[in-house]
Amino acid sequence: MGVITVFIATLAALLPITNPLGAVAAFAGLTSRFDARTQHAQAWRTGLYVGGILVVFTAIGTVLLSVLGISLAALQIAGGLVVMHAGFGMIVPRVVATPDEQAEAQAKADISFSPMALPLVAGPGAIGVVIGLAARNPDVLDRVAIAAASVVIAVVVALVLRYGTPLVDKLGPTGIGALTRVMGFLILAIGVELAIHGVLAAVPSL
Repeated sequence: MGVITVFIATLAALLPITNPLGAVAAFAGLTSRFDARTQHAQAWRTGLYVGGILVVFTAIGTVLLSVLGISLAALQIAGGLVVMHAGFGMIVPRVVATPDEQAEAQAKADISFSPMALPLVAGPGAIGVVIGLAARNPDVLDRVAIAAASVVIAVVVALVLRYGTPLVDKLGPTGIGALTRVMGFLILAIGVELAIHGVLAAVPSL
């Protein structure tokens, strides 16, 4: 793939998985006790952490695979299953955190890294995607394109969290639920695609 193609492919894969619009509802709930200035700072910090996580795994992900002896096919299959699970969970709502975990998140003074950046936005699915793309595109410029796309996604996340919180009130639970289900379906399809690529890589004769 060309550099531009890799950049666009990374954006297309990460946007539904990171799901900035879906993250707004969680962000609004977790920061409801903060004043406006603190909320804005948390939004920018979340974006910074998201970009950092994705760029770091773009750079070192393939090294981790080599050290751990994990093949690209195995990563794609495992990543596909994780992404499918996440997508299905968005289509069929389920409890994503225990009451104790929710209470801890509500009590934290800084929710930007955990739980917002990791695992809500830059979770295992997004990390698996950038590692998989980096492994399939080992050229330095391609890696730069993946990292650049990750930074763009991080900026989008920060902007949506910063300015999109009022959207939660306007859309209401029904509107947010509808958007979440649509994104969940797209994420489920991406997970299936990842798993198919992994199976084909593991068994080329198929």
